[in-house]
Amino acid sequence: MAVYPATKAYGTAALRELFTRIEIRSPAEVVWRILTDLEGYAAWNPFIPEAKGELRVGALWRIKIQPHGREAQNYRVRILKIEDSKELRWLGHFHVRGLIDGEHVFEIRPLGRDRIEFIQLEYFRGLLVPLVWKRFLSTHLRNGFEALNQSLKMVAERSSECRKP
Repeated sequence: MAVYPATKAYGTAALRELFTRIEIRSPAEVVWRILTDLEGYAAWNPFIPEAKGELRVGALWRIKIQPHGREAQNYRVRILKIEDSKELRWLGHFHVRGLIDGEHVFEIRPLGRDRIEFIQLEYFRGLLVPLVWKRFLSTHLRNGFEALNQSLKMVAERSSECRKP
């Protein structure tokens, strides 16, 4: 497992880390196009069915998180990093800074011709993290990450198949 240093905007090492990954048989550019098409999220993304904002570092996005079986919650997140076809990273807060702060990362790693590893992880820190880790973050949120991963895989692989001669 890779070690991900926290960014300057986030501060020191995270209190908890939620890490998922999946292999996708699709070029990185196809996965990136799907991941950064915010208007298309409602059609494929069960975990983040809504995202609005500009695709640039420093932009403020409005997102809706919908963990399976839970009520949707709205968040404002600040884009920390965008590296075309490689990484998208944001920082969000549960109500106010310091309760639950999450630095979310989507990473695309090439594995070979038309194959990538998609990594989705989040660093959590804050006063409430130890209290909600087992009851929510490492369960419901993990399930949401996995649902997004599976759905992205299905859409990207189907899109790649349609492009082949």
